[in-house]
Amino acid sequence: METAIGVFDSRENAEAAVKELLQKHVPQESIVFLTLSESEAMSFGKEIGSYAGGFIGGAVGTTAAVVGATLALIPGFGQVFALGVGGAALLGYLGSKAGGTLAKGISEDPSAPKTASPLMAGEEGAHLLEVLKQGRSVIVVRTDFKEVAAAACGVLDKLGLGKQAPTASKSETAVRKSGDVAIIDARGRIAFGEGVTKLREAVANLVASGAKKVVLNLKEVDYVDSSGMGEIVRSHMAMKKQGGQLKLSNLSKMVSELLHATGMHKVFDIHSDETAATHSFGAGGMGSGAS
Repeated sequence: METAIGVFDSRENAEAAVKELLQKHVPQESIVFLTLSESEAMSFGKEIGSYAGGFIGGAVGTTAAVVGATLALIPGFGQVFALGVGGAALLGYLGSKAGGTLAKGISEDPSAPKTASPLMAGEEGAHLLEVLKQGRSVIVVRTDFKEVAAAACGVLDKLGLGKQAPTASKSETAVRKSGDVAIIDARGRIAFGEGVTKLREAVANLVASGAKKVVLNLKEVDYVDSSGMGEIVRSHMAMKKQGGQLKLSNLSKMVSELLHATGMHKVFDIHSDETAATHSFGAGGMGSGAS
């Protein structure tokens, strides 16, 4: 499963991204839009509903209607809106994990489906709440099809925050040990294709070996696209699901700027260097990290 994450600071750019995703034949059921703004959710839903004939809720032929929009009141966080076939289930999960939920559809079309495709694991979505806190909106595309993922990455990378110039560097990962901590040295590109695959394989091998403490060293990474961002989030969750932790260290200037521009620096446990990251495991639990 390929995951691409785009972060936006304006409804206009997010709206343009969804329209272009549809033009590129990215299936509606692969897309979810998350925001804290009710007015943004309503306006966005009306505009996209009119543009795509109600594509978000699947109500073909509906125009100027808010379709497939879901609200969840998450204890300790507040309200979150999701547009997309997978939105209802995702927000229901987030609310239940926080201790309770009031999730409801706000669609004007009663025939709009509220069931979700397996768009993204709920725990991955939970981490994106930190991005929403920064006043940004998020579009997530998750698909089993490589060509769809490639098209989605192209759109999200072009229109989302943290735009970078692609590099031609080679993707490499190497794993070494420092005591009981595994260090993944990533170099070059963490991007759709080889870069994402190499990181995924490295993390999968560590998970299979029972590793609990992992540091991702990003000192020599010069490009991360929307697919690479999605893979780092997924790697983080893969470790967490088996009772381990993945921390980031030695952020290159490019990676640091990208994470801060998108608000993703709040999602990860980040340390200034490898020594700080490895020592933080001994402190018990997640440290506050260095940004």
